[in-house]
Amino acid sequence: MNIYVKELVALSKIDKALDSFNPQIAVINAKVEAVQKKVDDLLEQKDNSAKVLEDNKLKIASFEQQIASLKDQLDSIKKKSSEVKTEREISSLSSEEQIAKDNLTYANEEIDRLNAINDVKNAEVEELDGELAAANEELQTVSEAIKSDIAGIEEQKGKLFATRDESIRSMDQKILAFYEKIRNWAGNTAVVKVEKQACYGCYMKINDKAYSDLIKGEDIVSCPHCGRVLYIEIDSETAEA
Repeated sequence: MNIYVKELVALSKIDKALDSFNPQIAVINAKVEAVQKKVDDLLEQKDNSAKVLEDNKLKIASFEQQIASLKDQLDSIKKKSSEVKTEREISSLSSEEQIAKDNLTYANEEIDRLNAINDVKNAEVEELDGELAAANEELQTVSEAIKSDIAGIEEQKGKLFATRDESIRSMDQKILAFYEKIRNWAGNTAVVKVEKQACYGCYMKINDKAYSDLIKGEDIVSCPHCGRVLYIEIDSETAEA
C-alpha cells in the first residue's frame, strides 16, 4: 500500500474514533436533559397552579367586596321599607331586595366554589413540591454520575487529538488538504476500503484500471464514481480470490 494511502487510512481511523464519541456524549447528555425536562415540567405545573390560586384569590376578594356592598344595600332597603307608602314603591323596593339577595347568594356560592378549587390546587402544589424535590435530587445525582463519564471521554479524545496532531505534522500538506476537502462532504467515509472490486463508500463497482492501480499501490486512487480515497487490503482480497 502506498505510504501516503497508509497515512490517510490511519488518519481516517483516528477521525472516525474521534467522531464516535459524539453519539456517546449525546446519549450521556440525553440522560440529564430527560431529568431536566421533568424538573421543568413540574415547575411549569406548579407555576400554573400558583397562577390559578392567585387569580382565585383576587376573585374571592372581589366577591367579598360585592357581599359587603350588597349587605349595605339590603340594610338600606330595610330602612326604606318603613318609609314607602305606595304599592308601586313597595313593589320596586321588593324587586330591588330580591335582586340583591340573589346576587348575594351567587357571590357566596362563587366564593365556596373558588375555595374548593383552591383546596385542590393547594394539594396539587404540595404534591408537586414533593415531586420537585425528588426530581432535583435525581438531577443532581445524574449530573454527578455523568461527570466521570464525560471526563473519561475527554481524556480519550485528548489522546487521540495528540496522536492526530503528531500524524498530520509528518504528512504532505497537499495530501492532507486533499483529504480534508473530501472529508468536508464525505465525513468519516472520506477513505474507504474496496472489497469485491466495489467502493465501500458509494457501493459502486470500480473499473478494472482503477482496481489494477489500487492493487499496484503506487499512487493514491480515488473512486471514479464518488471521489473517495480508496484502499485495498491485499491479504483479504487474495483470500477471497
